Amino acid sequence: MRGNLARIGVAAVLATALTTGVASAGQPTLDPVALQASLTKLHEAGMPAVYAAVRDGKQRWQGAAGVSDVDADVKVPARATFEHRIGSVTKPMIATAVLQLVAAKKIVLDAPIGDYLSENVPGELGRRVSVRMLLNHTSGIADFVAALFPKPEDIEANRLRDFDTAALVRTALPLPPTGAPGEKWSYSNTNYLILGLLLTKVTKADFREYVERHVLRPAGMKHTYFPRKETTIRGPHAKAYEELYGAFVPPKDFSVYKMTWADAAGEIIAPMADVVAFHKALQGGELLAPAQLAEMKRTVPIVAPNGTKVGEYGLGLNVYALPCGRIWGHDGAVWGMGTFSGSTEDGRRQLSVGTNLMKYQRVGSDGTLKPHPTIDPAYLDVITKAACGSSTPRPASALRVTG
Repeated sequence: MRGNLARIGVAAVLATALTTGVASAGQPTLDPVALQASLTKLHEAGMPAVYAAVRDGKQRWQGAAGVSDVDADVKVPARATFEHRIGSVTKPMIATAVLQLVAAKKIVLDAPIGDYLSENVPGELGRRVSVRMLLNHTSGIADFVAALFPKPEDIEANRLRDFDTAALVRTALPLPPTGAPGEKWSYSNTNYLILGLLLTKVTKADFREYVERHVLRPAGMKHTYFPRKETTIRGPHAKAYEELYGAFVPPKDFSVYKMTWADAAGEIIAPMADVVAFHKALQGGELLAPAQLAEMKRTVPIVAPNGTKVGEYGLGLNVYALPCGRIWGHDGAVWGMGTFSGSTEDGRRQLSVGTNLMKYQRVGSDGTLKPHPTIDPAYLDVITKAACGSSTPRPASALRVTG
């Protein structure tokens, strides 16, 4: 999930121009000492807990640092295999399911969504918005999250509420569009709510059943699940601390939460090693045929309000530029839990990092997000070491987190 001050329902953009160094490009190596040190540094910078998994070929590593419960001072196990709400890291899994059905000729990628869901996206909008536009966020359909959580107190008020997906879509469609269909990229969780409805319509069963059977289990994600209407995380987990840019001080724990509002846009719970397994299977061609994986990697530009290109987005996959090359993956956040995950372009190395404090930054008088002086650089250092495998510091450009 994603947002800014105007869309406070989800994770903020982390766009940190570093004054310190991060890992440089180099031959990827799996260095447990350097990886663990980076996690410890992030905890010391102010993150309550961080847990990560990295895979490089046949080598695998898991590590953790910090405390899972701040009040009780409960330290995380050294190899925490915590279950974690991964937020919008759900989106590549939903996109994979859609593209499998494209390969099976049950969905046409460039067909109007109204051909399938005229009751949910009716009229001209349903005729102009294609399945592809939903997948790559160029539909112009507004994000429902701001309307759902307009004030900080709404987060608490909706903690145990059971939402209906079709009703959430109906809430979003009358909102001012972000552009004409196909005009430009604009991140909207509503797109993936609609894709969940599409999967349910085409498979004639709850979309979760198809995704579990055809994506999660074939990828080896043995401990990953949709919580459906459950309010708690089943297995060992950290508490989920939400600061909401200073609205909650001290941060509030939202580890108990009914996630029906997130649905196909961000409902999945998974340990970090399972997310790594997904990206390994996806990039290795185990989940999609070459033609569909190629479609997944056809990107549209992410353009800032000033007209500067700041990134690229495919069909449920984001592209991140790191010193050692491009990472194909996604980031995500729900209340109190953040995730960054992906794979190197050659498919050799995968990573997933989970954190349990969100929106700890502050918003300046000009309305822009101000990077946290210690947490954001340390977080970027974790990501870069996990992806690049070198511990030689040098300056690097920002990592723009969009999910």
